[in-house]
Amino acid sequence: MSAAQAKVELSTDWAAIAVVIFGATAFSLSQGVTYPLISLILSARGVSPSVIGLTGACFAVGLAVATLLVGPLTAVLRGHRLIVAALIGASVSLAIFASFDALWIWFIARFLHGCCSSIIFMMSEAWLNTACPDRIRGRVSGLYGMGICGGFAAGPMAIPLFGTKDGFAFALLAVYIAFVAFATVIICRRTQTEPESTTSSMFLGFLIKAPMLVAMVAAFGFADIAAISGMPIYFTRLGYSESFAAISITMLALPTALSQPAVGWLLDSFSRGIVALVAAAVTAVCFMILPLLSSEVAILVDFAIVGTASVGLYTAALTLLGERYSGSTLVAGSAAFALAYASGSGVGSFSFGTAMQVFSPAAGPIMVGAVMFVFAAAFAIGTLKRSS
Repeated sequence: MSAAQAKVELSTDWAAIAVVIFGATAFSLSQGVTYPLISLILSARGVSPSVIGLTGACFAVGLAVATLLVGPLTAVLRGHRLIVAALIGASVSLAIFASFDALWIWFIARFLHGCCSSIIFMMSEAWLNTACPDRIRGRVSGLYGMGICGGFAAGPMAIPLFGTKDGFAFALLAVYIAFVAFATVIICRRTQTEPESTTSSMFLGFLIKAPMLVAMVAAFGFADIAAISGMPIYFTRLGYSESFAAISITMLALPTALSQPAVGWLLDSFSRGIVALVAAAVTAVCFMILPLLSSEVAILVDFAIVGTASVGLYTAALTLLGERYSGSTLVAGSAAFALAYASGSGVGSFSFGTAMQVFSPAAGPIMVGAVMFVFAAAFAIGTLKRSS
């Protein structure tokens, strides 16, 4: 092994990378179940799309609150312990869904779930970038994206299997996430790195220094939640079965999971800004043409491209974060990403449901496509200014 190769090996904490990918994959699986499952259950109870959208917005508020607390939390608990605590909190929130039917309690549970999600992903993403060198950062980010999307893809499969009644799927997920928390404690004993603590001032500073990176994640959150949470309602309103609505989410995530390593290779081989711009434009086009499609096969293919492109935008943002920043700034940047995702997903969830209710089901995906077109144009202008 050459000296250069030895340096790369020493600077790559594969145990930490494994912990991050394992934990994020497990948690994304639970989200892959809860997003469409909650939408389908509430829709079957006669809850309006706008109120269902508000429950998703409540999750987004939880995401945002956790980002504002990241400084004090990292001062009290070390990074890996904070991840374990958030996994335990997520298990509790899922147990609440399984145990209670009252809508107001579900609002609280979604808020708690959002807080825990934010902590897990903030700390995991900062740790991921700390654990790997820039030479392989895109590919490692692609593996991370593959794990997350794979979890989302597997999650909806539980809906036809376990049904939407009796809370059994929620209870099973609660036990599973508790097991993941225990396993994380064991694996963390072999890691060599850890995400650093951060402060509120660094968080605010990052928002000012890197507005385009933050906007990338906000755009991804807007499109991602509209697809995961809103599209099941869109399909059922058009007369498709609940099983098709659930399978569509799997088709959104499964090809996305398989394609993210290729996206990571593109990010390591070509201009990362151009890759991100193409991802945003493709997402916009695929949302806009969705109401024109009638074939179930064509819809699923379109959905697969939506997932690949939208998550590719996030993979690019995560790679650019690690390329440009290090140390405690990574935690601040990951917190800013979580807030951006919360803002984008909150607006996306509510506006998608409202557009369908006020206008027609087709208005939902058309609105998302238009927003993504606007972002792509703004990003293109920002990229040109940065390169000039």
